[in-house]
Amino acid sequence: MKTTLYSWNVNGIRAVIKKGEFQKFMKTYQPDIVCLQETKAKQGQAEIDLPEYKEFWNSAEKAGYSGTAIFSKIEPLSVTNGIPEEIVKKYDMEDDYGHPNKEGRVLTAEFDKFYVVTVYTPNAKDDLSRIPLRYKQWDPAFLEYCKSLEEKKPVLFCGDLNVAHTEDDLARPKPNIGKKGFTNEEREGFDNFIKAGFVDTLRMFVKGNGYYTWWTHWANARANNVGWRIDYWLVSKKMKDHVKKAEIHPEQMGSDHCPVSITLDL
Repeated sequence: MKTTLYSWNVNGIRAVIKKGEFQKFMKTYQPDIVCLQETKAKQGQAEIDLPEYKEFWNSAEKAGYSGTAIFSKIEPLSVTNGIPEEIVKKYDMEDDYGHPNKEGRVLTAEFDKFYVVTVYTPNAKDDLSRIPLRYKQWDPAFLEYCKSLEEKKPVLFCGDLNVAHTEDDLARPKPNIGKKGFTNEEREGFDNFIKAGFVDTLRMFVKGNGYYTWWTHWANARANNVGWRIDYWLVSKKMKDHVKKAEIHPEQMGSDHCPVSITLDL
């Protein structure tokens, strides 16, 4: 059975609905499961008419900020908000900006054969002030969480990881070395997912550069494809052979990010 899973940082679901782009996206791609990041809304604040889908939201306590959601045609067995408290305590995850577990950044849906986790990873900030959180707390805690789920069944995790993994994942690597999204610490965090056995699905099908998911609003970056790949689908090794396609959809407008998808055959 083929199952299509999409991930999209919508950068404000109300804005993308107002533009008509969210409706267009759902109609065009008809995903079985769609994972959203940076919803910037609580359930009920956005007008969504999708009777075929079950809706699950993890919204930030702060209004109009962060947040994740999963819309699924397949009823999940269970849904969990955030990272478990014992892992949060272990990594002492609060910093000067607040508590990332109160920012609606992780949402997990359990299905019959796998878990789907959507994540909106904290941004390191222009001055790199959130690098300590990313490096010592967030990335290891999120990895430990995914590994703990994997003990029960395979994991598919997706979202805006706020890092370009290699030089092939951004159009202009050299001037960006050491800047947010391309620091050694953030890239090492991604390396650790790979070392733990998770597979970057896009790289199963394509190599090299030119495959980007986010573009700045400046200087016609999107039209010129001067972008970064910071949105991903990673899967447990056990799921690798079931991934038949991994795609980026830059033709879908409405956000500074575009959707990314995988097609499974189970």
